[in-house]
Amino acid sequence: MVKTAWVTDSTAFLDEELKNHPDLYTIPLTILLDGEEFADGIDLTAAQLFARLKELKAPPKTSQPAVGVFQELYEKLSKDYDQVVAVLLSGKLSGTVSSSEQAAKLVDIPVKTFDSHILTAPMTALLKKGMELMEAGNSIDSVMDQLELLKTTNETYVLIGSLEQLHRSGRMSGLQFFLGSMLNVKPIISIEEGALNTKEKVRSDKKAKERILDYFKSSYEKNKFKEVYILYGLHQDHANEWKVNLERLYPELKVITCPLGAVIGVHAGENTLGISWHNGLK
Repeated sequence: MVKTAWVTDSTAFLDEELKNHPDLYTIPLTILLDGEEFADGIDLTAAQLFARLKELKAPPKTSQPAVGVFQELYEKLSKDYDQVVAVLLSGKLSGTVSSSEQAAKLVDIPVKTFDSHILTAPMTALLKKGMELMEAGNSIDSVMDQLELLKTTNETYVLIGSLEQLHRSGRMSGLQFFLGSMLNVKPIISIEEGALNTKEKVRSDKKAKERILDYFKSSYEKNKFKEVYILYGLHQDHANEWKVNLERLYPELKVITCPLGAVIGVHAGENTLGISWHNGLK
């Protein structure tokens, strides 16, 4: 049998099964705080990040893993594996995919780099599906084709916890930030084809949450997908409120709460709350 190594990045949400998976390897992104570098999830947790943000002199930044980091890992994996599949966060949100693709050209082992067009728990779902398909005997090309199709069925809606952080990180224009902060507009951010998009603008957190749940209910009634991911910055109690509500309304649905982690927290803020699902994951 062909032996496959799986690689992902530190924005992935790893449950106990994946943390203990013998063939899964994680590459950390980098967080820059006042000139000091931290490896995401290793040197800095989300809680530590949000505590530090209050004291920073310069805007925090994040950085993709260097090509050499991927190259070193792939060369190491070539000693024990026949091929590598890297499932990584959206190439429109980070250069991580590009780093992997460049590294793949420098090593002898075959590497398939999969741009998930998403991040965190919904990216992890794609990773798990890929593993499941491979274990079922599918070829690597068939697995990649099926994942490409599945990722197009994703829907993600987010209430950003800090428009200021999103603006300072370069993910929101000055005009959008001005309108949002001055007029108390709450933009509902969607991720479409891997990029951030303003889905809708409403006038309060309450209305924004109601609209997001409307999107969810409409899609669930139509597609009956098997699981949903509730994403949060730092405050799990906010996510748990949604979880309890959804479990009461849809007892057959698996509801997973998932922290966004430090890298995403740099851009989104500690009060961020979102929901995501794959309509094609039955």
